[in-house]
Amino acid sequence: MGLTRQYLRYEPAALFGLVASAKGSAAFVALRGERGRYVAVPGCEHVFVWDTRKAEKVLILKGLKQEVSCLCPSPDGLHLAVGYEDGSIRVFSLLSGEANITFNGHRAAVTALQYDHLGGRLVSGSKDTEVIVWDVINESGLYRLRGHKDAVTQVLFLKEKNLLVTSGKDTLVKWWDLDTQHCFKTLVGHRTEVWGMALLSKEKRLITGSADSELRVWDITYIQEVKDPDEPESKKSKGSLLGAEENTEEDETLELDEHPEERIIKCSKAGSIVREGRDRVVTLATDRMGKFLACHGTDAVLEVFSVLSEEEVQKKLEKKIKKAKKKAKQNSEEDPERSVQLSLQEEIQRVTNVKASSKIKSFDLILSPKGELKMVLLLQNNVIELYNLDLSAQVPQAVRASRITIGGHRSDVRTLAFSSDNIAILSAAAESVKIWNRSTLQCIRTMDCEYALCSLFVPGDRQVIVGTKTGKLQLYDLASGSLIETLNAHDGAVWSIALSPDQRGFVTGGADKCVKFWEFELVKDESSVQKRLSMKHVRVLQLDEDVLCVRYSPNQKLLAVSLLDCTVKIFYVDTLKFFLSLYGHKLPVLCMDICYDGTLIATGSADRNVKIWGLDFGDCHRSLFAHDDSVMYLQFVPKSHLFFTAGKDSKVKQWDADKFEHIQTLEGHHQEVWCLALSPNGDYVVSASHDKSLRLWERTREPLILEEEREMQREAEYEESVAKEDQPVVPGETQGETGLAGKKTIETIKAAERIMEAIELYREEMAKLKEHNAICKAAGKEVPFPVNPILRAYGNITPSVYVLEVFKKVKSSELEESLLVLPFSYVPDLLKLFNEYIHLGSDVELLCRALLFLLKIHFGQITGNHMLVTVIEELKKTTISRVSEARDVLGFNMAGLQFLKREIEAKDEVTFFADATERFEEKKRKRKKKEKEKMVLAVL
Repeated sequence: MGLTRQYLRYEPAALFGLVASAKGSAAFVALRGERGRYVAVPGCEHVFVWDTRKAEKVLILKGLKQEVSCLCPSPDGLHLAVGYEDGSIRVFSLLSGEANITFNGHRAAVTALQYDHLGGRLVSGSKDTEVIVWDVINESGLYRLRGHKDAVTQVLFLKEKNLLVTSGKDTLVKWWDLDTQHCFKTLVGHRTEVWGMALLSKEKRLITGSADSELRVWDITYIQEVKDPDEPESKKSKGSLLGAEENTEEDETLELDEHPEERIIKCSKAGSIVREGRDRVVTLATDRMGKFLACHGTDAVLEVFSVLSEEEVQKKLEKKIKKAKKKAKQNSEEDPERSVQLSLQEEIQRVTNVKASSKIKSFDLILSPKGELKMVLLLQNNVIELYNLDLSAQVPQAVRASRITIGGHRSDVRTLAFSSDNIAILSAAAESVKIWNRSTLQCIRTMDCEYALCSLFVPGDRQVIVGTKTGKLQLYDLASGSLIETLNAHDGAVWSIALSPDQRGFVTGGADKCVKFWEFELVKDESSVQKRLSMKHVRVLQLDEDVLCVRYSPNQKLLAVSLLDCTVKIFYVDTLKFFLSLYGHKLPVLCMDICYDGTLIATGSADRNVKIWGLDFGDCHRSLFAHDDSVMYLQFVPKSHLFFTAGKDSKVKQWDADKFEHIQTLEGHHQEVWCLALSPNGDYVVSASHDKSLRLWERTREPLILEEEREMQREAEYEESVAKEDQPVVPGETQGETGLAGKKTIETIKAAERIMEAIELYREEMAKLKEHNAICKAAGKEVPFPVNPILRAYGNITPSVYVLEVFKKVKSSELEESLLVLPFSYVPDLLKLFNEYIHLGSDVELLCRALLFLLKIHFGQITGNHMLVTVIEELKKTTISRVSEARDVLGFNMAGLQFLKREIEAKDEVTFFADATERFEEKKRKRKKKEKEKMVLAVL
């Protein structure tokens, strides 16, 4: 067998240059006992927690591969629920930074997350149109709610009642009764998508935002309260808040008879508030107390409203009545009280508009103890802004408190370069050039520039040159961070720049159909004594088409020029005579590179192919289908025939130009990759993408064997296809409004396989034990029993205990789906083992949950099997006795805790009053002392 060539694996080393992803939402989080200082924002697949005061990243909650789409902090501030593009949800602990719980239920991106007021339940809405309620404490799904016909945009729990309200892009707002798990009411008052909603005024009012400039306000009336016969008539007439229509008892009864679906609540439109923005609502939210409401559209303005409390409404109404009475007295009118009402605009008042520096993607509000309203805005251009609103001012104006920008560019990075010592990385975008330290990933220089398209480090790494879209070459000094010189190099964009191998000059190619040759020179400024570096134009090569890319051969004899006519032309550098034409691409060649020995040239095109050519005769060695979209950048690894390509399909790939093989794919970016750069020693690759992130990849010492890589790829594809198969059907369950929360994933299949293997081992061991007992009986003496190596590894446990151990290791969120996949042939053994475990009193809650689920899905087969009748009877007895025991223990513990709570509260009250008495006595002493001093002064 011949030796296989081994390659070295490149692994992701870091993600930098990203402040926050525009996808997802920003949220204030409580960290180190402080609220309103730390902000959680999505950062591609991770979540970054920023300290807004110091503009520092304090915590990274590391994700897997999928991009973050939604965030929601828990009410206690200890956890953060994160929704991802693949429909999974992970709950992170903000203390440890680790993901404690993972929920898999949605088939598309999670678009909305909300905790209930205690933090015990989490509800999620998704692009797959479904809503799922999760039990956070038990780490499992409760149920799935179906009803929306398009993506769910917002989900809200009602604290007072066990109700849920959801909105969607299907123009509907749905009300769900979580006790019966069905939709009992649908609001159809919107003509376009409902993009956001919020609950106000102690959940007596709902406000929705749509695709127009209106915020629609709905009054909520709890019908049970209205129908209460003991309630006074005056209270009944207040259907919701002030300003709603007053109905008599007869009218309400008629309405209930006419609309039998209105059993729990009645929702009537109270009016609407007009926003200043004319486009759709992007985010609509309130602060935690519900005192302030804010919304924004697709522009840079956040509109803030204050919501009056019931007491404030009452005071305002009383003032208004007083004025009306005074007026009526003057005009000799009668009883003005009936006509006096507060308008909606008086109850929900506009406070101010906050103008951000760029388009707002999401925001969060928090009311600080000092009475300041803090607003964090996540902007489209990779910036986080924090604004403070002083509410005590007569005309409240939002003041920008901090702005986090240093960690990244405002727009997409279009060019990258490595310094010759492998330490510094240059990245340039439409507005700035940044220099990064590769080891610390800190930005060490930021310099303003025009729209950059190409760049390079000048030999010596003290200056950099940037080619711009306007045709200029800009020379920067890194020590001072200043622009030294600007030259008008081309009449169109400077698409490409290449340093000459002798390092004395460089060549540029532009949209003006010219290739220009430049040399470095030292010139003397009038202002300074020392000479400074400058660029001198030497020669020009005029061509028939726009130049897209230029590259020197390593011996500086040849120059390759890529043109807009889809060809690559090779010229001699000294005479500029034509040498070769490389044609074959169907679309223009966007990138190319020549290997270190000058034998091969690789070209990447917008036709998604990479072609490898010989530079001696210009023959095409091989054409490779490289990416699913345009190939944007290509570069050879120094001192090798391996090269990297970057594509618009968000992937970076490594290839072997000798064997024409794909070596590995570097996956991480979520959108188009614009450019990449390799360090001169070949150990590092840095890439830049439309998702605003820069990613660093490092060459490890781990060998990469292609056969193993292909096998792993096939396995991953198989696992993905298995997870995408039809979901298992629960017998007797129709596709109605509700369903199981979980979904079949490769993890649930593996968990089911582990349970099956454990039961098979149990069967084998039981059969062996019977055989061993028979042998011992026949021999008349004790023969040593061989212990299974798996059981020995677990500490010589019995086969039945091993099955329990395997069962306990199944994640709580995956239990039902794993049991659903389990074939019925394993269920009888499992039921017998359950009986044994419950009798011993171990893990009663878990086993009862699994038992009830198995009985539900296999009811027909279990009841039809006579062998299982005795088992079920025994299970009935043991389960009832053990569950009642567990309930008694729980009740006793609850009573004990309540007693301790009362004791502590009583002690606290005593200390509180003692402290108050001491303070009062202290004040009395100070007062007496002051009085004595005054008397002494008066005497003197």
